[in-house]
Amino acid sequence: MERVINDYPLYSLCFLHSLHSRMTVELEQFRAMAEKLQLKINDYALLQQALTHRSYLGESNGTESNERLEFLGDSVLGIAVCEYLYKTYTDRTEGELAKAKAVAVSEPVLAEAAKDLGLDEMILMGSGEEASGGRQRLSILSDTFEAVVAVAYLDGGLDAARDFILRALESILIDIERQEHIRDYKSLLQELTQGRYKKAPKYVVVKEEGADHDKTFMVEARLDGDLLGIGVGKSKKQAEQAAALQALEKSKKKLQSEREPGE
Repeated sequence: MERVINDYPLYSLCFLHSLHSRMTVELEQFRAMAEKLQLKINDYALLQQALTHRSYLGESNGTESNERLEFLGDSVLGIAVCEYLYKTYTDRTEGELAKAKAVAVSEPVLAEAAKDLGLDEMILMGSGEEASGGRQRLSILSDTFEAVVAVAYLDGGLDAARDFILRALESILIDIERQEHIRDYKSLLQELTQGRYKKAPKYVVVKEEGADHDKTFMVEARLDGDLLGIGVGKSKKQAEQAAALQALEKSKKKLQSEREPGE
């Protein structure tokens, strides 16, 4: 008994040394991740949380998922993008700004930004989720991007978050400046439905009005019979784009409502 008692402190010291070494390695890993993301932060535990998908919780101890950070990051993202568009394009109408914002914060665009940053390789997820293609899932990528936005905001304030967002979304913001983002609605919606359901939406003309030289078309975007969005335009293509945009906006609002506390 005396030997066990005497050896206990040595065992404890070895355990603590091992734990300290492991924590040091993890700290260095997250510091390297922050550097790659060009984030100047102090709270690496917060970054770890932002990169933790809920599927990973069963394979870790005491780690919280990034869902609460996503909730905050979504709002910070919206503020930063709206502010940028409002200040940059003083000649554009509220409707034009709203359409530009809808594209900039859409799931496919955020997922692409996440991949460009290398977030797809940084996410901590369960082995089952990873085996099923989780690292390429648009919803996981876009949610992780929003969670990292929250980290930038909580650790460095709105200025730091704004800098991170505008840098990460530079590509789509250039398209908005050139007014080339409008063509993206249908392709963005297709990326969204392909990522979630492995299917592309279909567009159906449900109404035509007016003379041949001045027709107005109403189009519905559908997926397996479910109505995703409705659009109206002076051509079928224009109406299809409008229907795709409404579908993207509805999808974004649905995600936001799912994150509301108590829902």
